Amino acid sequence: MELEIKKYLFDIRESINSIEEYLGDKRDFNSYMADKMLRRAVEREFEIIGEALGRIEKIDSKINISSKRQIISMRNRVIHGYDKIDNEIIWGTIVRHLPTLKIEIENLLK
Repeated sequence: MELEIKKYLFDIRESINSIEEYLGDKRDFNSYMADKMLRRAVEREFEIIGEALGRIEKIDSKINISSKRQIISMRNRVIHGYDKIDNEIIWGTIVRHLPTLKIEIENLLK
């Protein structure tokens, strides 16, 4: 695996860890919605994750990450459609895709 790809995988892992740290014990949607700074921080980490996944895709599209296209698309919506961010989609991504993504990234970094 190319060194550049490993760097992007490391960045993704760091962003996932940051999201988990930001959420702490606030693992419910209402707490997430009540904290604007938390939402903005999580959105920024998803921007980083999506950008890194996009760069990996350009270097080697054969690297298998199950939710890659969905997260790249969400990153584009967060950046270019800041006024149309759907917090339920972001929360759903946190709950449904982030745990799997974390495992996949850890396996690729081994």
